[in-house]
Amino acid sequence: MKGLVKYAKGPGNMEVRDVAESKAGPGQVKIEVKAAGICGSDLHIFHDDIAGIPINPPVVTGHEFTGVIVEVGEGVTQWKVGERVTSETAVSFCGDCMHCRTGRYNLCNNRRTLGYWYNGAFTSYTVVPKERIHKLPDAIDFIAGALAEPLACVTHAVLELTTIITGDVVLVSGPGSIGMLALQVAKAQGAIVVVSGTNIDRERLAMAKKLGADYTVDVTEQDLAALINELTCGKGADVTLECSGAARAANDALVLTRKFGHYTQIGLFGKPIQIDFEKICFRELKVTGSLGSTWTSWEKAIQLMASGKVNTRDLVSHVMPITEWEKAFKMFEDKEGYKLVLTPVE
Repeated sequence: MKGLVKYAKGPGNMEVRDVAESKAGPGQVKIEVKAAGICGSDLHIFHDDIAGIPINPPVVTGHEFTGVIVEVGEGVTQWKVGERVTSETAVSFCGDCMHCRTGRYNLCNNRRTLGYWYNGAFTSYTVVPKERIHKLPDAIDFIAGALAEPLACVTHAVLELTTIITGDVVLVSGPGSIGMLALQVAKAQGAIVVVSGTNIDRERLAMAKKLGADYTVDVTEQDLAALINELTCGKGADVTLECSGAARAANDALVLTRKFGHYTQIGLFGKPIQIDFEKICFRELKVTGSLGSTWTSWEKAIQLMASGKVNTRDLVSHVMPITEWEKAFKMFEDKEGYKLVLTPVE
């Protein structure tokens, strides 16, 4: 079968290759991949500038996916062949550290991840532990369901690490796919949501409006601070969800968050940036980082999709075979379209 392989460390070093089809071992489930989304971290793997998550080439990349169970290993009784599923990315972790024992295995120092350390989903079949599987409701098609993983990361950040109260003014900085999901989760909590971007985000800002944003702002043409001050009587946003991973946007967002407000960093910068920490100290901001997802955030994400409170299907602008991965990666980097999904080839 064909798979998109990061075959060696270093920039580039990625191509579609023939890869062996794995079998489900004890406690494992083999899944026929139906759709797999491109994540920003896949680009970081390609450029070899991802930090904090170990990579073990040669490895089949891709970790946002849906599919159908085609084989169950010894000892697997709760899953059946033919079930529609999606899967978490944390394939293995130590199980003994404080984080694992409290359900935050996403923070385990020994976490090893699908598509980074273990063969992932940019291929026809992948194998994962039975504990990481989540049922995909029939109401969610495979393309929409491929966004369950990024949505689980967003629900972890927005619902588990941040407090949003009905009526809060929430600034979502960055209208990429993560920002679009954060917008919808915040709206589901009853927030008044402002989504900000730049002049290259005009189509994305229009999509944000379609998905329920109360206000959208092109910061190259409009005064974001003036709008936030108008909405909050000069106090600032109650909550900021920084999804762009851009240093300037992060610094601006800190200033626009009210005193004793909450700032959550969801987007990854890919490199060190400069932050004026006194802005945090003097204004008693509660600043939270976010990494990955947990079992509970996956359950919440799937509930939000199944209930219609979060629309992931409209975020998918292009579906392409994995053989066109270079074109898809370039489109992602050039911010063409919204979310791009790859499908297997024989």
